[in-house]
Amino acid sequence: MGRPVAALGALVALLTAAPEAPPAGDSYAPARERMVKEQLRPRGIRDARVLEAMARVPRHEMVPEPYRSLAYGDTPLPIGEGQTISQPFVVAYMTERLGLTGNERVLEVGTGSGYQAAVLAELAREVYTIEIVPALARRAAADLARLGYDRVRVREGDGYRGWPEAAPFDAILVTAAPDRIPDPLLEQLAVGGRMIIPVGEHDQRLVLVERRPEGLRITELLPVRFVPMTGEIEKQKPRP
Repeated sequence: MGRPVAALGALVALLTAAPEAPPAGDSYAPARERMVKEQLRPRGIRDARVLEAMARVPRHEMVPEPYRSLAYGDTPLPIGEGQTISQPFVVAYMTERLGLTGNERVLEVGTGSGYQAAVLAELAREVYTIEIVPALARRAAADLARLGYDRVRVREGDGYRGWPEAAPFDAILVTAAPDRIPDPLLEQLAVGGRMIIPVGEHDQRLVLVERRPEGLRITELLPVRFVPMTGEIEKQKPRP
């Protein structure tokens, strides 16, 4: 997403744990509850922990002020720098397919607003997230710190090569679409781990990758539309 920077760019921030429940006086809590009841449950999201996380994380805090009234609608929203925050159903669906139980180390490629990282932090032990657009990385780090998440480390950099010094990861979630699954991310997926990633240029498919002792299992899930992955992966595309 955005212009490329060094793959092992600067560590932006170490942040704090999410609150167990919406804070008192949270006027958006009813909207989150409606989102869960009317958007997520009817479309097949069943994991109780995922639904609880979606009901807790304040999505409105991670979108620009002009769009806050739309924060819990069934739609992506612009966050600046030509990027968007994914619609709640997509966030919930991708998270559910990771099958998190609470003790995982998770890598996210494409921090964006920080919303997906916050949801992951509700469900996993540690979250490492990389954002290639400097302004978004800084804003997400600040917002996550302000909201109090200590399970998330934010790095400004190119996510193509992952976060090698923190690997292996029990789960990897990618929010920008490469034309193929990056080999460095496959190498950083632990045995027994799961990665969910959109793949493709014009016709994208959401793909689940499972690393089993006998090898990789790849399952196509559903058609999607994500921003393209940029940076080093663009240099690796074969010339026509």
